[in-house]
Amino acid sequence: MNFDIDKLQKKLCELMCAEVTIKPRNEKLLVVETPFYFADGDIYQIYIREMSGGILRLTDMGHTMIHLSYENDIDKFKKGTRGNILNQIKAETSVEEDNGEFFIDTPLEHIAFNIFRLGQALTKIVDVTFLNRARAESTFYEDLREQLLKIVPEDKITEEYFCTEIEQAKDYPIDYKIDGKDAPLFLFGIPGKDKAQLTTIVIERLLRGKVNFDSLLIFADQTLIPRNALARLSNVGGEMVSLDAFDDLSRKIYRKIPSNESNSGSSSFGNTN
Repeated sequence: MNFDIDKLQKKLCELMCAEVTIKPRNEKLLVVETPFYFADGDIYQIYIREMSGGILRLTDMGHTMIHLSYENDIDKFKKGTRGNILNQIKAETSVEEDNGEFFIDTPLEHIAFNIFRLGQALTKIVDVTFLNRARAESTFYEDLREQLLKIVPEDKITEEYFCTEIEQAKDYPIDYKIDGKDAPLFLFGIPGKDKAQLTTIVIERLLRGKVNFDSLLIFADQTLIPRNALARLSNVGGEMVSLDAFDDLSRKIYRKIPSNESNSGSSSFGNTN
């Protein structure tokens, strides 16, 4: 390597310092401008507030959660898989949270390191929102359950149902069973290829056992299922719908169940035949 390392480090420090500036916001607050940005181009909001004992608080003043709330249900960040991920991020980066405000208390000599650490934490927190777009298997089932409970009361749903009309029923689990108008409605959540193949096996087993049922296949993303696996599943299964298509999911469920089994209320889907 032909680089002069000392010269390179000096130049790097100059460039990085140029990317981070501090400006007064008011008498008690400084604004730290960094090269950290949200996907929509808004800059991360990082402030410095003087605390007692010479400690400085680096804080986002709650702005990150407010920004995420524009396109996300931030209540989801407090529970389930997303909540676990958020807690893991805070533990890894030593970032604390108070009612949606993320902050690090730091002595002056460590402020540069902690500015980048807070920026790293906020980036990871923002990335949690991608679980809404590329839904991981674990969050898919959480989201599926949440959507179902908006459509059908919890006491009308049997989770992890085993149809005792077939032999070795424990080997053929059904995600949800709801009493239907003419036959029980079996719902299968399908986040990926493996579940698609398992669902095909379960439905084939039910058909061989001559069980009277309707089925609804709810996909995270149907385009991710290999063509052959999807063809086999569609040959045996009933209607299909994407979890993101809530109105279509509601309509297809309401068609199959008695009106007193639903949360339809005044919904236009409630009387759909």
